[in-house]
Amino acid sequence: MRDGAATMKRVTLELGGKSPTILLDDAALEQAIPSALVLAFMNSGQACAAGTRLLVPKSRLDEVKRAIRDEMHAFTVGDPADPKTAVGPMVSQNQYERVQSYIRKGIEEGAEVLVGGEGHPAGFEAGYFVKPTVFVNVKNDMTIAQEEIFGPVLCVITYDSEDEAIRIANDSKYGLHSCVLWPDVHRARRVASQIRAGRVVINGMTDDPKAPWGGFKYSGFGREYGQYGIEAFLETRAILES
Repeated sequence: MRDGAATMKRVTLELGGKSPTILLDDAALEQAIPSALVLAFMNSGQACAAGTRLLVPKSRLDEVKRAIRDEMHAFTVGDPADPKTAVGPMVSQNQYERVQSYIRKGIEEGAEVLVGGEGHPAGFEAGYFVKPTVFVNVKNDMTIAQEEIFGPVLCVITYDSEDEAIRIANDSKYGLHSCVLWPDVHRARRVASQIRAGRVVINGMTDDPKAPWGGFKYSGFGREYGQYGIEAFLETRAILES
């Protein structure tokens, strides 16, 4: 942005994210939890759109914890060339160490490790592999809930009401992506319309190349894809006659 300004170049920036996934109170966990974990662990968590904050009703926390434990078998760590692998290695040693430091920070700040934790997964001590980790008892002001980790680390945060869920979802310096999990599409759309993020998906990850992509706040500005992505690089000219 600084370098482009010197010669008045137009710049589009798609930056980081700390995306919320809101699980509403009557969501069916057998569908919602697998979707939430896919959002969190896609590309081994090294994705700007990763849904790394899972917001769940406080009254359903115990159910959610059981459902997560039951579903983690599907997120196999291994060689990314193996089609059975769901979580591969971090891109570098520096990134591995960065993710480990955030896991330690979460423990230090009082979050509870539900699955995963520090260190390498069993049998993968030689590479930059991270245990897919889920924290519970996370407060939204904790470091692991506010900073982008860029690894397979999910924070489960509880809420008491729909309004509180929306407030927590928006309580972030980022605003790139989010998801609402709920069988009633009309209610999901109402909630989605109140999330300050460049893109909100309902009931799982989806994409459309005609839909604009980009973020609010520290997630950048400008849009890619579709008509909006083209218009970002055009200037309008007016020719007037009298």
